[in-house]
Amino acid sequence: MITIKTKEEIEILREGGRRLAEIMEEILRKVKPGASSVELNDLAEKMAIQGGDKPAFLNYRPYGAKRPYPASLCVSVNDEIVHGIPNEGEKILKEGNIVSLDMGLIHKGLITDMAITVPVSNIDDSARQLIEVCKESLMKGIEAARGGDNIGDIGFAIERHIRPFGYGIVRELAGHGVGYKVHEDPYVPNFGKRGAGEKLKSGMILAIEPMINEGTEKVILDDDGYTYRTKDGARSAHFEHTILITKKGAEILTKL
Repeated sequence: MITIKTKEEIEILREGGRRLAEIMEEILRKVKPGASSVELNDLAEKMAIQGGDKPAFLNYRPYGAKRPYPASLCVSVNDEIVHGIPNEGEKILKEGNIVSLDMGLIHKGLITDMAITVPVSNIDDSARQLIEVCKESLMKGIEAARGGDNIGDIGFAIERHIRPFGYGIVRELAGHGVGYKVHEDPYVPNFGKRGAGEKLKSGMILAIEPMINEGTEKVILDDDGYTYRTKDGARSAHFEHTILITKKGAEILTKL
């Protein structure tokens, strides 16, 4: 069921979004060659708790999962699309990597969610373009999210921006409603048709999150039950913001 948040809840979500963006900014400062994914995760968890909040992903068990998610921060490197698990000694950032950082925060009982893909020091031009196009596509989707329009308008705007570059748009994973839970209705795919899908209404809170691959759109799921990778081993980029739908357009609640 699609939910409409109250004015009081929206204020809490605004505050939570600001706090989450602050945490993400601090994590980004630590991204460099030799940095451990576990160190980044521990920093994210520490900052959330010190601020009086809770990491939304830690011990969260989505539908169909065999076990709860074991970390506070998703750290996905190169061909890992989303939900990469920080592993001690196994996932150390190297120069030339690209890394997606994804975190949810529970502030006063309500959840915001955001993700960003960044370079680890120097990267090649292809990786730089992949990141930039994905970031731009998120903003195109947000611009299309207006009260009175439809979910399909968001996906259409994202897809239209990405297609000329030839990237694979991940279809099995998508954006979603958020606020009371990590994942709520509606389902917000990164492709679609204008005027299709549910009507966007003021007070809806959405997490829009394009995921694009250098190669095929096809994905595989690791044995850990969470990490999605590109099927062909090509690199992937992922960006996400939590937004508020209004009649005049979307308000970004997790703006850096």
